Amino acid sequence: MSPVPPRVVATVATKLDFGAVNRAALAALPDLLARWLPDGRLHGAEYVARNPRRHDRSSGSFSVNVRTGRWADFASGDRGGDVVSLGAYLFGLTQIEGGRRLATMLGLRGGSNRHG
Repeated sequence: MSPVPPRVVATVATKLDFGAVNRAALAALPDLLARWLPDGRLHGAEYVARNPRRHDRSSGSFSVNVRTGRWADFASGDRGGDVVSLGAYLFGLTQIEGGRRLATMLGLRGGSNRHG
C-alpha cells in the first residue's frame, strides 16, 4: 500500500479556525508585539517598530494597529489584515503555518480549533 500523497495529508491537516485564532491573538496583541518587535513603541492605537524583515534603521514606516491587528510597512508596501498574517510575515511562514504556531503559542486546542 502506497503512502498518502503529501498534498492530501496537508489538505486534511490544515483546517484551522482563523477567526478564533485571530480573536485570541488580538486580545493578546500587546504582549505578542512586545515579544516579536521589542524595540517598538505605542503611539495612540498604532504600535510602531523597525521592520525586522528588512534593513530598517529607524521606526516609523512599520506599524500595527493594536485595535484591529492590521499592519503595514509603508516603505516596502507589505501589509496584512490580521495578527495571523503579521506572524506569518515576520517569521517567513505560510498563513496556515503562522496560524498554527500562533494557536499553539496562545494555548488553543492542539494548535487549532477544528470546525470543519
